[in-house]
Amino acid sequence: MDIEIKIDKSLTKESIYQELLPQIKYLVEQETDLIANLANIAAVLKENFNFLWVGFYIVKQNELVLGPFQGPLACTRIKFGKGVCGTSWKDKETIIVPDVDEFPGHIACSTQSKSEIVIPIIHPKNKEVLMVLDVDSEKLNFFDSIDALYLQQLAKIAANLF
Repeated sequence: MDIEIKIDKSLTKESIYQELLPQIKYLVEQETDLIANLANIAAVLKENFNFLWVGFYIVKQNELVLGPFQGPLACTRIKFGKGVCGTSWKDKETIIVPDVDEFPGHIACSTQSKSEIVIPIIHPKNKEVLMVLDVDSEKLNFFDSIDALYLQQLAKIAANLF
C-alpha cells in the first residue's frame, strides 16, 4: 500500500494539524495492526512538527509500558500517577508542561526535553485509559491549546484502534 502524507510545512501549526488529522485517520483505517498504526502516527507527528520525542505508552498490568515512538531513547515503564504520563493517566486529563523542571515528580527520560504535552487515550465505551500520547520538545513553553485541541482529536482516532 502506497500512502504518503503531504503537508505544506509553511502553513500555521493549526493548519498543519487540520490537514494531518484526516490523512492520519485514512492511514489507520487501511491497517488493522495496533502497533503498526501507532508507529505510523508517531512518525507522521515527528516528521511534520519536528518534535524532540513523540510516542505512546500503553497501559499493561497497572503500568505504562513504552510503545511505538520516534526520538531519543525513552523510559520503558512508568507507574500509575508518576511523572507527567502517569499523572495524565491517573487524572484522565491532558497535561501541558511549559517547563518540565517545574513539574513535581517529572521523570527525566531525556535531558533534552524542556516542555511536554501528554494526552490520555480513553476507551470510548468503558472510559478507561488505554494508553497515553506523550510529546516532548527541546524548547521551553512549546505546547499550547492548539496542540491540546488537535492531539485530543488524534487521541479519539487512536482510541478506535482497539
